[in-house]
Amino acid sequence: MPARGVARLAAGTLASGLVAAVVLTGAGRAAADDGTAQSQSGATATISGLKTYGEAVVHGDSGDEQVAAGLFEMSVDGGGTLQTYCVDLHNPTQRDAKYHETAWSGTSLGANKNAGRIRWILQNSYPQVNDLATLARKAGAGSLTEQDAAAGTQVAIWRYSDGADVDAVDPQAEKLAAYLEKSARDQPEPQASLILDPPAVSGRPGGLLGPVTVHTNARTVTVIPPSDAALSGVKIADKTGKPVTTVQDGSRLYFKVPDDDTTGGTTHTAGSEAGSAELSVQASTTVPVGRAFTSESRSQTQILAGSSESTVTATANATWADEGAIPALSAEKNCARGGVDITAANTGDKPFTFELMGTEHTIPANASRTVTIPLQEDQPYDFTITAPNGLERRFTGVLDCKTQGTDADLTTQTLSEPSPASVGGTTGAVNLAATGGDSATGVITGVAIGLVVIGGAVLVILRQRENPTND
Repeated sequence: MPARGVARLAAGTLASGLVAAVVLTGAGRAAADDGTAQSQSGATATISGLKTYGEAVVHGDSGDEQVAAGLFEMSVDGGGTLQTYCVDLHNPTQRDAKYHETAWSGTSLGANKNAGRIRWILQNSYPQVNDLATLARKAGAGSLTEQDAAAGTQVAIWRYSDGADVDAVDPQAEKLAAYLEKSARDQPEPQASLILDPPAVSGRPGGLLGPVTVHTNARTVTVIPPSDAALSGVKIADKTGKPVTTVQDGSRLYFKVPDDDTTGGTTHTAGSEAGSAELSVQASTTVPVGRAFTSESRSQTQILAGSSESTVTATANATWADEGAIPALSAEKNCARGGVDITAANTGDKPFTFELMGTEHTIPANASRTVTIPLQEDQPYDFTITAPNGLERRFTGVLDCKTQGTDADLTTQTLSEPSPASVGGTTGAVNLAATGGDSATGVITGVAIGLVVIGGAVLVILRQRENPTND
């Protein structure tokens, strides 16, 4: 069995952590563009609850505890249903939490050498394999119900995702878990259902800004132009400048920005024309098995086991100006480095200088640099990045990169369904892999808000300074 997962930081350490507000500054600030949240790619869904499950026993230093183990369901924004297992045993699932599709690098799977084995389990067990008689025969399990199959699959996943010492209660489910654990082989991370790369571009007005490449498993993708396209004149085009409305995997998109006084986005300054725009793409497809799903409300990380035809979306933005630094700004969680990567690509003719965590960084003209903002585990973040010409980009989330050790307190939240009783000497056990349904929800929410308030009181404020090269 894999080694025990790395323990989370103690609650006291988390409470003392800073909630950093970082401002990246360039030239003197003009009227600010409306702040935008971190770019979204793939499916976004709301968790409905644990739907098909059996029982499992977690063996810990404080005794044995019985929990429910099985499949969750999620309702996709725009239409569709997802089935998932959890890969974060000791973290509670918040009721009606919003989840979004995420690369493994932004979760505990990124640093887990067994993540590929978890994907093999998903591809070779329930619900991907719904012939339960054949699955039972391979596992030597006699017969399996859907509940047994879901429980056995979840137990096998927990052994690899959390390094947990856990067994299925039902003997047939345990035989399935043992078979899956022993048979699992490394598999590559699945590609995103829909993503735009890069998520931000910049350049001069009067031409094509890009390219932004579409990566998807959908047959066709619909292009949604900027909401103010009629006013700004910005169009989404191919490399020849011809407007496009539908694309496919590998297509390259460009922002076609007119060079006149009607270009929208921000206030125009003397001798300078600046603005920004955002495009969205949307498709209907099945999300690849093995994609990770995370929540910004600290609800436990999930991994996809099955998908109906579902709505997926992705966004990208462009910024432009006639002169000076023109940074394209994006952010991505980086669990390997324990923080959030802020990437600034400067396509302007002057350097872009900013101060970050007490350190000044300069990105030369026509260069790109990524700066990692270090954070504590479970730490919320809210970064507002201010660039030249008043452009603002806002990136929010929670760093959730580790799983908790099996010797931690298992008392979390209960299901809306009846919770299983504890076994052994442990009392007051509740379901770990479940949506919140009791008074603990309010307590956890209150603690989360309290952390933000405390962090706000001690946040690190970086002084703003004008960039002399952009005067």
